Amino acid sequence: MGTITLDYDRWGSRLARIGDTPLTYDRLGSRPRTLGDYTLEYDMLGARLKGIGDAEITYDRLGSRPRALGSWSVEYDHLGSRMIQVGPYDLTYRMLGSRIDTIGPMRIHHDRLGSRPKRVELTDDTTHLTDELLITLFFVLDHVRRSRSSGATGDGGS
Repeated sequence: MGTITLDYDRWGSRLARIGDTPLTYDRLGSRPRTLGDYTLEYDMLGARLKGIGDAEITYDRLGSRPRALGSWSVEYDHLGSRMIQVGPYDLTYRMLGSRIDTIGPMRIHHDRLGSRPKRVELTDDTTHLTDELLITLFFVLDHVRRSRSSGATGDGGS
């Protein structure tokens, strides 16, 4: 078991680091451009994340919900509002579905107000954050953040 801290910028609004992995942002500071050694690619308008390193993100017909991360499918609940699985990793929620609780072997701990993830506890026999887990964690956290900022219910919070 291990613990990974999620560090934010000095204003507390942007994720700056996942454990030892830094995130860098574009010139305006609104979009992450790299996750450690992985380049983050966006669509032509810059609104949708379309790739993390070699893992391409594909979207549904309306272009609003991710359907795949690389070769892994992304599954949603019956209402289609919350992600419940990314590849082999199940996602669970707490507080009536408003906060992500686990992503596979990772338990997410939030700040006192419950609005921002602050650390990740690796459960089971997982001892370190693999690249696969890092990409999955970033993908889910980014999806939840974008869903909240757009007012959509993709995080199950509305």
